[in-house]
Amino acid sequence: MRLSTSNPSASKRRPIPLISSPSRADSVFAIALMVAGWKLASAAIGIDMILPAPERVATTLFGIILSPRFAMALGATTFRGLAAFCISMILGITLGLASGVSRRAQFFMAPMLTVVRSTPVLAVILLAMIWFPSGMVPIFSAVIMAFPVVTADVAEGVKSADPGLLVMARTFGVSKHDTLMGVRVPSALPYVLSAARNAIGLSWKVIVAGEVLSQPAHAIGTGMQIARINLETAEVFAWALVGILLCALSDAAFEAITRRLS
Repeated sequence: MRLSTSNPSASKRRPIPLISSPSRADSVFAIALMVAGWKLASAAIGIDMILPAPERVATTLFGIILSPRFAMALGATTFRGLAAFCISMILGITLGLASGVSRRAQFFMAPMLTVVRSTPVLAVILLAMIWFPSGMVPIFSAVIMAFPVVTADVAEGVKSADPGLLVMARTFGVSKHDTLMGVRVPSALPYVLSAARNAIGLSWKVIVAGEVLSQPAHAIGTGMQIARINLETAEVFAWALVGILLCALSDAAFEAITRRLS
């Protein structure tokens, strides 16, 4: 017997309106305001090594993009970020389902998740530098930081299942597997999407931080660290903008996925 959490009006979903032009205009205005403030602060300080002007950073970024090392650094960082994200999602969904279904599993995992969430990311990276090669340090660190977020969100989603449907499933002798797949998992799907969005954003930040410290051969973080050592502040800003763009692209992708599934 299969239970469904859908409602009769599900087939008559209203189309989700596109972002209005005033909203886009507001976003563009906010970005322009930040760049203008950056330009004014740079002019007031007057020391390029402390705060370079936006146009200097843009020129440096363009030069980095044209250099041979850029493609290798971007590809390596992207691979590490996606690998950490996939591992975090698999681990987090598995533990989240177990924690949401079983109170024993929840209490068993609670101390471990509390310890992991409380551990500073810098401590995790430093320990990973002792245990792993430089290329694996960012991946391990990002997984450790991201999977508890996924676990907590998925567990909350599983617990949010309609109690009436759960009672009905027990009354009609529906198996635990069918109840999980027919009731609990559909209830958890919105939480899984939210967890994925949070995890990918967190993964990029930890990946770049891990690369800055471990300095793999090809990485955005390595480029930032080399630029810092050489006091090339504009290049540090340029590499940071590349990392910000990765976060923005992944966030936009999840926004599009959420809109399509809504």
